[in-house]
Amino acid sequence: MADLHATERLVPDDTGIARAAELLLAGGLVSFPTETVYGLGGVATDDIAVARIFEAKGRPHFNPLIAHVPDLEAVSKIAELSGRAHDLAQAFWPGPLTLVLPMRADAGLSPLVSAGLTTVAVRIPDHSLAQKLLRAVGRPVVAPSANPSGRISPTEAEHVLAGLGGRIEAVLDGGPCSVGVESTIVGFRDDRAVILRDGGVTAEVLAGVLGAVPARRGENDQIDAPGQLVSHYAPNGRVRLEATAPEPGEVMVGFGPVGGDLTLSASGDLAEAAANLFRHFHALDAMGADRIAVAPVPEEGLGVAINDRLRRAAAPR
Repeated sequence: MADLHATERLVPDDTGIARAAELLLAGGLVSFPTETVYGLGGVATDDIAVARIFEAKGRPHFNPLIAHVPDLEAVSKIAELSGRAHDLAQAFWPGPLTLVLPMRADAGLSPLVSAGLTTVAVRIPDHSLAQKLLRAVGRPVVAPSANPSGRISPTEAEHVLAGLGGRIEAVLDGGPCSVGVESTIVGFRDDRAVILRDGGVTAEVLAGVLGAVPARRGENDQIDAPGQLVSHYAPNGRVRLEATAPEPGEVMVGFGPVGGDLTLSASGDLAEAAANLFRHFHALDAMGADRIAVAPVPEEGLGVAINDRLRRAAAPR
């Protein structure tokens, strides 16, 4: 992780863009402007970089992240775009709209990006500097707002440095953002658009393309979209937490000094454990594990988010 004096402030020219891309491809975190707010960027195919985003923000839950790409061709490499989603993409991309789409099996994204779901949230930003950076990187970049969790979203480089200076490698300074609020997030159920988060594209503007004002997610609306269904975070088997050894018939998931059939991190590294969490959930399902024991994970730093997901996985269903 960057030390207290290591965050670079990059100017928005070819040299700054090249440096930002170099840092991202090396696993670093770089904040950059979009038309909405400044995002905290990490390469979406890099498990540790994605885990570090949660660490840098102090984000208490592994909520799904939005993958930013420069064009529709790049979208097609990670997600399926059809029907109403395609209509909205044609109308509003590039722009402050995020679409939750079925993820391609060969997308290659870190499981943390989708929080283990089969969908992925995607956006094409309408900002020349973001576009140039994404093309220079050549891979999807996740970029939640570049602020400590729970704090005000940043619309200038100074805001980013005030909140995350010393925790990230660089900020690409592109001046103030034009929209200033996050993107609208739209999910789909049976090709019916549903607003999951209000933002830069209003419901009325969406209605101009859809022919009607889209629905909003109800409390009991079962949408297969980021952060909506707790059960999507859990493996199929029954989970026992705080285990120091497996009981007969259990598959053991270790951490630190507690070994296992699978191990979140043998060295006790919380970023490595976070990166492995959903990957191991999928592996447990593939193994057919019906009883799972998980070693204790400290309730500190990324351990808070890891334990949140583990408790959800162990909750009665």
